[in-house]
Amino acid sequence: MACYEIDGLRPVIDPTAYVHPDAVLIGDVIIGPHCYVAPTASLRGDFGRIVLEAGSNLQDGCVMHGYPGADTVVEENGHVGHGAILHSCRVGRNALIGMNAVIMDNAVIGESAFVAACAFVKAGMIVPPRCLVAGMPAKVMRELTDDEIGWKEDGTRIYQQLAERCHGSLRPCEPLERMEPDRKRLEFEGVMSLDDFKKA
Repeated sequence: MACYEIDGLRPVIDPTAYVHPDAVLIGDVIIGPHCYVAPTASLRGDFGRIVLEAGSNLQDGCVMHGYPGADTVVEENGHVGHGAILHSCRVGRNALIGMNAVIMDNAVIGESAFVAACAFVKAGMIVPPRCLVAGMPAKVMRELTDDEIGWKEDGTRIYQQLAERCHGSLRPCEPLERMEPDRKRLEFEGVMSLDDFKKA
């Protein structure tokens, strides 16, 4: 994995977490238990501290960085979608950051809140718990339902399971030249599908 020390500080990764070999970790980075860090994520702890608390995930192409002396934190069971940027902010427990969203300095995303895909959360914004924010700049749209929060929790559990699956079976390989007959599909039990969620 691309893991770098700077000024005597090395990243810390809990043994139960999974950090993909193509992610980059620099300096003061703390990865907690059962976290998942996807390929091409960049966690730059060269100015401020970067923290992923237990059970959180940071997906492909995400960037976590911050100003000197400022922490950038994803709290327990936080879920950060592909391509999101977090800068000197705090993502609350069980919150969801949508794909390609940007969360700026000193913003706080409340517990179980959702930031919509491509939203821009301005510096210093406080997002209330259990609310959806969307837009550029982001605005509070409405409160979230229990079904929506349950759907998010299912998604986060899938990423916690993915950390375990990667420890158990992910390895480099050569591709096949053709698909096998009766190629199996990946299966997931006990998780609400997107179609089921739309019907709820």
